[in-house]
Amino acid sequence: MKPKARFLNSIVDTANKCDVQMPWARGARRAAMIARRNGEAKLRLVKTA
Repeated sequence: MKPKARFLNSIVDTANKCDVQMPWARGARRAAMIARRNGEAKLRLVKTA
């Protein structure tokens, strides 16, 4: 196996083993993040208008 392919395979293996939940992952956390972002966008529009 070439070094570049081995490196890429190790990156993919490590990413598959990762169990950290990111805020943009599907589910309730993502819905809450989108709702919070949309709410802040509305407030910003009101403040700057």
